[in-house]
Amino acid sequence: MKIAIFTDTFSPQINGVTKTLDRLLEYFEQKGIDYLVFAPDTPAQQASCFQKKIRRIPAFNFFLYPELRISVPNYYSIKRQLNQFKPDLLHLITPFNLGLNGFKYARDHQLPFVASYHTNFSQFLAYYNLKFLENPSWHFFRWFHNQAEQNYCPSQSTLEELTAQGINNLKIWGRGINPKLFSPKKRSYYWRQKYGLEDKTTVLYVGRLAPEKNIKLLIDSIKQLNKNYYDQTIFLLTGDGPSYQELRQQSPDNVIFTGCQTGETLSAIYASADIFAFPSVTETYGNVILEAMASGLPVVAFRAGGVKENLRDHYNGLACPENDLGQFRTKLEELITNPKLRQQLSKNARQYSLNRSWEHVFSALINSYREVLNQREQASSRSKYSISV
Repeated sequence: MKIAIFTDTFSPQINGVTKTLDRLLEYFEQKGIDYLVFAPDTPAQQASCFQKKIRRIPAFNFFLYPELRISVPNYYSIKRQLNQFKPDLLHLITPFNLGLNGFKYARDHQLPFVASYHTNFSQFLAYYNLKFLENPSWHFFRWFHNQAEQNYCPSQSTLEELTAQGINNLKIWGRGINPKLFSPKKRSYYWRQKYGLEDKTTVLYVGRLAPEKNIKLLIDSIKQLNKNYYDQTIFLLTGDGPSYQELRQQSPDNVIFTGCQTGETLSAIYASADIFAFPSVTETYGNVILEAMASGLPVVAFRAGGVKENLRDHYNGLACPENDLGQFRTKLEELITNPKLRQQLSKNARQYSLNRSWEHVFSALINSYREVLNQREQASSRSKYSISV
């Protein structure tokens, strides 16, 4: 099986999609599955063991969202490379410039393609005062996805939303976790000392610092909590994004911005905290929820979007009604003041994560690829038979 992947977001960018793709390529390597990836170039482009199988396409920063790279693909160059590679199936991770080039190649060469829906674009538009584009964007997504043999989305809530919007051929492609990388064993005296966490209850957020992540609500919660718990708490915000400078200016002095972290450093920061706070209501899945749980952190989050896929109220965390600032603050306060509850939820969170392996997630995806290829082969055989008759 030979798979060509088209994505408008890729490492070293850091988000849920790129993390999933990194793990997927590792799985392909382990299983001997041949692949070719078309992705935007980046100024901070890094060498990797996958480099020979990645085709970087010239790109520039999107002015509304500088971390997003807009590719400028040359279709004829891509076509030449794909003709040499001879893919069996194309997986279009995103529906934009690169995804559209993959779409065209699949149509021109009568190859099967599958597509993914990872990001809740319609909700994002509201955070950037572009709500008027919601209907046109759904019209585009319906046109694009309804021509795919299979559409993958990360959670049941996303599947239901896409179904309501008239998108067909849907299947859940979930997310997994590496419980060895993210583990309570990674708790670090060094990091707790560096950030002054030794005698404080530490509340952590990990993710992009951007309007659609609802970070302002978290900052407002912190300000309210500080009226009673300023001397007892530290808040760590790990990540980067367009709101970084604004948030720093708005935040109390017991909020520490660690910047973007990866690998062992990120896992140590997770495990060195005590509570995970996640205010986003726009997630199609929320990979960081699983990372926090695997690290032994009870989660406080809204019962919204893909977060519902893993958050079990009073089992591995505390769930709040969507965008309810009062409840979010109250749930954080409950965990800050109740170490016994924190300990029980922490234990359950770790146990829950152990049943969410990448191996299961990716083997299900490969089986789906095979089903698509088999269906295409059967349809071709029926067509040839009818012609001969």
